[in-house]
Amino acid sequence: MKPLVIDSTLTQAGGMFYPTGHVFALFPDEGCVRQVAAELEALPNTGETAYARPEIILQDLVRTEGAAGGTLPTTGLEGEHLRRMGALARQGHHGLLITVSDAEADTQALANVLQAAGATAAFHYLSFRIANLLADASADATPQVAVA
Repeated sequence: MKPLVIDSTLTQAGGMFYPTGHVFALFPDEGCVRQVAAELEALPNTGETAYARPEIILQDLVRTEGAAGGTLPTTGLEGEHLRRMGALARQGHHGLLITVSDAEADTQALANVLQAAGATAAFHYLSFRIANLLADASADATPQVAVA
């Protein structure tokens, strides 16, 4: 597991965090992140993982949404996901970016591993949508899929 570094491969043309072909998951503590990163090594269709402390999520990911001095504000659900990540990071949640080798692969096994490890949120970034991999209490207010 390497530290998360945001570069142009993980953003849209406008600079917003949108890591196509990846899953970004949030966990209540660093121990959960390390545990799941080790478990993912045995799971097919997953590749490298990158760790993000809460400060990095706020400083490097959430700022791309535009609310904290980023380039442009968003109107789509991408911004909603980033605001949710920011809210969780402010509560101390840590992040894990997971490369998914087959962007269209069935991610149920991955979702099961993440949920069992204590993930509080997980977003699968596909070419034209973001899939929320975990059902949660706010699911009624937040649509499950976003069009990019």
